[in-house]
Amino acid sequence: MNLSRLLLFHAIITLAAGVVLIVAPQLIPGTVGIHLPHDAYLLCYLLAGSELGLAAMSFYGRSLNDVKALRVISLTCIVLHASSAILEVYAYTQGLSAAIWGNIVLRIVVVGLFIYYGFFKTANATKKP
Repeated sequence: MNLSRLLLFHAIITLAAGVVLIVAPQLIPGTVGIHLPHDAYLLCYLLAGSELGLAAMSFYGRSLNDVKALRVISLTCIVLHASSAILEVYAYTQGLSAAIWGNIVLRIVVVGLFIYYGFFKTANATKKP
């Protein structure tokens, strides 16, 4: 694994999430017991737009060589997943199904991967021989 592969994997997953949120907006929220009326689908569509944007950033970012740019991309992914995990914990405390804990754990793992590959592994690239 390296940052380029992590970004590719991230691009594929976020692209898939974006497509699902467009094609079947009730599916992802439904996995944790949230049932959306049709007039609330706009929220899923807006989230899908964000997912597609992240997918594009991750996909095209994997070919960059600039350490600063890679760290900005990594930080963006860290902020997204860390804040989402925190908000999912908050939603759980407000009565959301315990099924959300799988997603929270996954987000924490993704944050760790972006910290490791986006910052610690890129630190080697900034050292001069």
